[in-house]
Amino acid sequence: MDDINPLGDPTIAADLLDDYEAEPVLVDDGTLPHDRFLDRELSWLAFNQRVLELAEDESLPILERANFLAIFSSNLDEFFMVRVAGLKRRIATGLAVPTNVGRAPSDVLADISAKAHELQDRHARAFGELVKPALDAADIHIEHWTDLEERDRVRVDEIFSSQIFPVLMPLAVDPAHPFPYISGLSLNLSVRVRNPKTDKEEFARLKVPTNLPRFVKLPDDGTGRLRYLPLEDVIANHLSELFPGMEILAHHTFRVTRNEDVVVEEDESENLIQALEKELLRRRFGPPIRLEITDDMDEVTLGLLMSELQITAQEVFRLPAPLDLGGLFELMKLDRPELKYPKHVPTTSVHLQPADPTAAPDIFASIDRGDVLLHHPYESFATSVQAFLEQAAADPNVLAIKQTLYRTSGDSPIVEALIAAAQSGKAVLALVEIKARFDEQANISWARKLEKAGVHVVYGLVGLKTHCKLALVIRQEGSELRHYSHIGTGNYNPKTSRIYEDFGLLTADNQVGKDLTRLFNELSGYAIEKKFKRLLVAPLHLRKGLLKHINAEAKNALEGKPSGIRIKVNSMVDEAIIDALYRASQAGVPIDIWVRGICSLRPGVPGLSETIRVRSILGRYLEHSRIFAFHHAGEPLVFIGSADMMHRNLDRRVEALVRLTEPEHIDELSSLFEQAMSEKTDAWHLGEDGVWVRHDRDASGEPLLDLQDDVMRQIGARRRGNLR
Repeated sequence: MDDINPLGDPTIAADLLDDYEAEPVLVDDGTLPHDRFLDRELSWLAFNQRVLELAEDESLPILERANFLAIFSSNLDEFFMVRVAGLKRRIATGLAVPTNVGRAPSDVLADISAKAHELQDRHARAFGELVKPALDAADIHIEHWTDLEERDRVRVDEIFSSQIFPVLMPLAVDPAHPFPYISGLSLNLSVRVRNPKTDKEEFARLKVPTNLPRFVKLPDDGTGRLRYLPLEDVIANHLSELFPGMEILAHHTFRVTRNEDVVVEEDESENLIQALEKELLRRRFGPPIRLEITDDMDEVTLGLLMSELQITAQEVFRLPAPLDLGGLFELMKLDRPELKYPKHVPTTSVHLQPADPTAAPDIFASIDRGDVLLHHPYESFATSVQAFLEQAAADPNVLAIKQTLYRTSGDSPIVEALIAAAQSGKAVLALVEIKARFDEQANISWARKLEKAGVHVVYGLVGLKTHCKLALVIRQEGSELRHYSHIGTGNYNPKTSRIYEDFGLLTADNQVGKDLTRLFNELSGYAIEKKFKRLLVAPLHLRKGLLKHINAEAKNALEGKPSGIRIKVNSMVDEAIIDALYRASQAGVPIDIWVRGICSLRPGVPGLSETIRVRSILGRYLEHSRIFAFHHAGEPLVFIGSADMMHRNLDRRVEALVRLTEPEHIDELSSLFEQAMSEKTDAWHLGEDGVWVRHDRDASGEPLLDLQDDVMRQIGARRRGNLR
């Protein structure tokens, strides 16, 4: 699921800038073991296994378990479309270089295939043996045609005739009709028929419409049960209406995954939007990389599909019906709150509430009183970041607004605020990253809408994605101009802000404002800024800065001084950073790594990483924030921002971290880390062998602390105390 969906991990296929070469402070001199890294692709699959384990957890509400099954499915689709596709492309073009663990890509591909087959089989069993029976017990039934009584079949016949039949398009395969194009991730029926007049067998393909519900709701049978039938099951049992006069010999369900990675070659003169739009059209026709079939498919049909799609046996996944369990997302729309996590309503940050309860909220006045650290989704995005930009758009004293947009929602109030600001005469700059994977088309549309409204739209630097989360408001206050800034770890997306865990800093600090002004000038013009005061910015300085701080902790430990490093990221892959952490561990620095997804670091290895602990926490919210904390001889250095520890983030993206200065904020993050790493907290622990083990029960079998529930409780208590 990067930020495209809650759990993806796409990469960008772009070279390093010609004029920039990373200069890690620590260089491997051969004294570190060669097997010190875990394979990043297998580590990602291990992450998706953790998602699957949540679906298997009988203590969780059943609709949430079904949702985790859907997330697993969506994640794996994306993994194949991007990561597996990238490996296959490099092998096919002869550009295959050893992976991060020094193995040939073809060998890694074989390992991925074996693990993916294992996980997809386990995923199917989790649905059939664990989740489906629990749904049945909750009177939510996903039926099969054979489960239906005659009166139900009559009703389904009516539904098929009136709502489904008119949109179906059977495609014959014969000398006059070549094998049709099978779109990526579409669900299809293969149909073999015999013409009674000629006794000749024919093949047809029938695409299951994507604009109809994945599961057809059956009419109420008077019992109050909710009953559904997979759409393909409905269609399959009405094939005689689609092929009248023909004898139906066999039908099977299948699904194809294609290479949907996008590679855009940039130069100084090309129109990036036009180039990207062409590439998006090509994406639809990427080569197949996975074929999912139902376990009843005969060898004749399978042979035809493999031949026409040029799929190898390794790329075939034979699974029990139904395929595409991503359709289970639809169940979360049911009004059954007792089968979901208890509802949580985000609170307004106590620091953004007016001193006079009867007064209207004033974001600028609140920020004036001091830096505000926001923790979403526990604290509301709508009443903080969104309100900040909406107030800026409406405030006559605001002269300019500058903002980065990486991903946003389809009906974005953030974009509407920028449009309103431009239409009211304010200077508005929007840096839209149109290469944000799988959001490219949406971002192109937003960019054009912004341009029509008079917003200055720019697309960042050639060869780099702009991934930082920044907003800057310039306001006239008396005779001076004030800077009001927001720097976050998550996107300006009101929808995902309700399920992504992120931090953001609102500040009126003049130095941060100056830093952002220089950075925006660099992104929109030709300025080359070498130094920032409170920011660490990639690709020029972030890697160097982090390595410098890691080395400083190692030096302090060697000198017998207190030391410590705490890092929270989505992915920990970069070899130079990991090697620096290994060196720091060898020096005796206690190191805590809190990672959501991929981790190539091996913790707890004697003589290498004995002082390193790695934890992963998954739950109702997607842990998405990035935090970097250094003991710094008792004067903590703590940063939050947009960067993960991956090559792409450090070398091929514009990323920004901001240093926190308020002791209250530093203490808050320190306390959060203490909880996350505690043996009393429900979390997965990574062992030196690369295996993640969940610790969710204590010695007596009682559930361990749910960190997200506890943070929810703490922030709610803080707000109640403030109101009193």
